[in-house]
Amino acid sequence: MIKPVELVIFDCDGVLVDSERIAVRVDAMSLAALGWPLGEAEVVERFVGRSHADMIRDIEKHLGRRLPDGWEAEQRELYREAMEAELTAVDGVVEALDEILLPTCVASSSGHDSLRHTLGLTGLYSRFEGRIHSAAEVAAGKPAPDLFLHAARNMGFAPEVCAVVEDSRYGVQAARAAGMRAFGYCGGLTPAEWLQGPGTVVFDDMRELPGLISRA
Repeated sequence: MIKPVELVIFDCDGVLVDSERIAVRVDAMSLAALGWPLGEAEVVERFVGRSHADMIRDIEKHLGRRLPDGWEAEQRELYREAMEAELTAVDGVVEALDEILLPTCVASSSGHDSLRHTLGLTGLYSRFEGRIHSAAEVAAGKPAPDLFLHAARNMGFAPEVCAVVEDSRYGVQAARAAGMRAFGYCGGLTPAEWLQGPGTVVFDDMRELPGLISRA
């Protein structure tokens, strides 16, 4: 018998805050400057949903060299400037959060400084303060299940009663690996077919999420 959902775990980028479009544009520009020109669709496929550390490892492996000193700090500043100029909450997510009465938390590949910044810019930080988990806290990032299992354990819930809201291929894979129900949001950059799979509901309007969870 399938147990009702008791905890909703939200990814942040692309699920709560509409940051993926901004970050992908910045990444494509920075990678081209390094000598690895990728289209935005390729950046989405390779990197969206993964941790910053994983991205750095892949870039250095492809380039065959270490990144220049200061590159990561410059990249963080580019993200910060672009986010402060353009960032908004994902369309419909405030309405969804208002309707979801279950306990919630955040589990993101981003670091805590970035999460405080982006959630703060969009007015969402206070909704999750004290219940925010980062891939920096676990050994392996998405698509490994570690982050979601860590979040559930800290919140005091068993994996089988958790639902994960994700917008990336790596995120839904991590949710499945954790034994949790996955809700794949395809209203952003990720095609619906990348999110489909067992135990996963794919949807494109955040306003639908409360009803989908109640029926899960």
